[in-house]
Amino acid sequence: MVDFDVVCKLRTKQQQFHTHDTDTMITFIRGFCSDRMNPKPETLRALGYMRKKHEGQTRVSGEPYIVHPLSMACHAIGLGLSNDSLLAVTLLHDVCEDTNTNINDLPFSTAVRQGVKYMTIQKLPGDADKAETKRRYFWSLLEDANALLCKALDRYSNLNSMVGVLSMDRVERNLRETHDLLLPVLKEAKEVYPEYANEIHTLRTSIRDMNDVIAMLCGIDIWDAQMVVAKCSPLNF
Repeated sequence: MVDFDVVCKLRTKQQQFHTHDTDTMITFIRGFCSDRMNPKPETLRALGYMRKKHEGQTRVSGEPYIVHPLSMACHAIGLGLSNDSLLAVTLLHDVCEDTNTNINDLPFSTAVRQGVKYMTIQKLPGDADKAETKRRYFWSLLEDANALLCKALDRYSNLNSMVGVLSMDRVERNLRETHDLLLPVLKEAKEVYPEYANEIHTLRTSIRDMNDVIAMLCGIDIWDAQMVVAKCSPLNF
């Protein structure tokens, strides 16, 4: 098993060595969205809106918060996911949760607001407990392609950055949640959204492999049937 204290120290050195150039990512996204033949007006507006909303915020690691949504958007573009509303949702996905912004107040299209809504965890009166809320949340992602793809990009980014930053308890919860909920949802998603089957397969495989490696290195048995965080079955909508 990996010594968690050692990992924390290595993570600090890694962050010092691999500095995120936010200006480079912003320039890349802005340039990609400014193509006159295929403009992305909502993504451009989301870029500025997100930067203003998250201004001064940092992640647990200490890096500027905007590094996370920016890297997700760059990853999406790299995979060929260039839908305007999807990229906008990717940039805005944490705005409501982290800045106390009402979803209905987002000055964007219905498609973008809906994507952000599905990305935002909300406990409903009918939820029996936290596990039920999480189960409903993950399976409801199948209702919106933008939110589904955004969640996959979000989890890939978070898996990349959580070890050595979050506590081992939180790391374990994320690993189990990914294995028990997100991966089954992504498997189902290939049938629901065949037009995105290749991209979903690529994201699911990358997430699964990274999740498995982190679990093994940390000595966490995410395959123990007695420890699943919630039943892996879809809800009836």
